[in-house]
Amino acid sequence: MAVRVVLAEDEAIIRLDLRETLEAEGYDVVGDFGQGDLALAAIQDLRPDIAILDVKMPGLDGLEVATVIQQERICATLILTAFSQRALVEAARTAGVMAYLVKPFQSSELVPAIELALARYGENKMLEEEMEQLRGEHLVLQDKLETRKLLDQAKGLLMEELGMTEAEAFRFLQRKAMDGRLRLGTVASQVIDGVLRPEPS
Repeated sequence: MAVRVVLAEDEAIIRLDLRETLEAEGYDVVGDFGQGDLALAAIQDLRPDIAILDVKMPGLDGLEVATVIQQERICATLILTAFSQRALVEAARTAGVMAYLVKPFQSSELVPAIELALARYGENKMLEEEMEQLRGEHLVLQDKLETRKLLDQAKGLLMEELGMTEAEAFRFLQRKAMDGRLRLGTVASQVIDGVLRPEPS
């Protein structure tokens, strides 16, 4: 099933170009908008897999939209920006943005950024679902931090040893966890300990 996308970009030419690129890559663009407030209403209604948001837009800006998406746990977010200042990157992270692209970018950069945003969102969602099953606020937080640390270490190993992208490394861990009905932290530990690696293709 195609990944469903809502696109928000106030420059009509860029928006049209992005829509064509996304559709050519097999994505299902379920809505495109030039205003942040209209995009947010559609995102809340359509529940896409990912929202691609320009930072500067009338109505609401991309970070404001991303903040609501994060609070309501709707979908992954990818921010498009003409700026790459550290402050903006930090603000984007605080708003729950999973990945960002600095304009102008090549169309070849778009798909990896979308895949990374989707993988990170899936990772966060899976972690949150695991944490909900645990009791006690302090234990939950501690366990989440530990699992996050193990995940990052395991992904780093797979990326370094096998040349995987971050998205591919997470998908491998996620698949093994689901297949074995194991927690993500357990699978990550197996990778770190050297007992688990992808089968040679």
